[in-house]
Amino acid sequence: MTATQRVKPALNPEKFATEIRRLVLLESRRAGVGHIGSSLSIADMIGLLYSSVLNISEPGDPERDRFILSKGHAVLAVYAALHLKGFITRDELGTFCNDGTSLCGHPEIGVPGIDFATGSLGMGLSFGVGCAVAARKTNSSRKTFVLVSDAELNEGSLWESVLFAGHHKLSNLVVLVDQNGQQALGYTKDVMDTSSVENKFKAFNWDVHVVDGHDCTQMRDTIDKLDFQSGAPHVLVCRTTFGKGVSFMHNKIEWHYLPMTEEQYEQAMTEINSSDA
Repeated sequence: MTATQRVKPALNPEKFATEIRRLVLLESRRAGVGHIGSSLSIADMIGLLYSSVLNISEPGDPERDRFILSKGHAVLAVYAALHLKGFITRDELGTFCNDGTSLCGHPEIGVPGIDFATGSLGMGLSFGVGCAVAARKTNSSRKTFVLVSDAELNEGSLWESVLFAGHHKLSNLVVLVDQNGQQALGYTKDVMDTSSVENKFKAFNWDVHVVDGHDCTQMRDTIDKLDFQSGAPHVLVCRTTFGKGVSFMHNKIEWHYLPMTEEQYEQAMTEINSSDA
């Protein structure tokens, strides 16, 4: 298979997530950029969504489900998924963070499969609420999924969207919270504690589920039981490990930003490959 050929999505969410991790490591090493730990943290959620949850046969289909990565700095995991879905080629993925590329360090409009530019934290859920309202007003069955970070819950604009969605009972809206417990300059419990976020969503009239954000079966079983026709909007509080899959990155603040050395890259790839054996 040549680099420009498109590939079909893996049927197994776990395998899909492993391929995302490999591509994150490879492209972040080539480009010399960070946000590796954040991308690894969400790989299982992204792998599940793009392999077997989101109804997106073509990125331009008006009836497609919508996915919004509100924590835009972890976009490399989504770019990898878009490649595995066949929406962008391997050559295109290899331009990540190059001069003149469309694949920037945060999502940009114009990339097939990217519907909203994000990166200013706290804004993605407001886009998702708009998508959910639009679907309801046009009697569409499409669903909207938004992935936010636990540190992003510090933003007041996000809670305006939470309140609005709960009030209007946007049952076609699903939020996944990447609760990895850290952010750019510290641990969330020290910066602004969001550990009891499930209680806050319940207070705002949401349907709340706490899950293992690395257990694709548990997440899929939870999503399959959601009522998308009536009632409350849904949130999955996904307990995750920052840098998941690479032991020396686990829960280490510095891997929010740092690029890898060649030695670190080789160790990281060895660990990912071993986990898939």
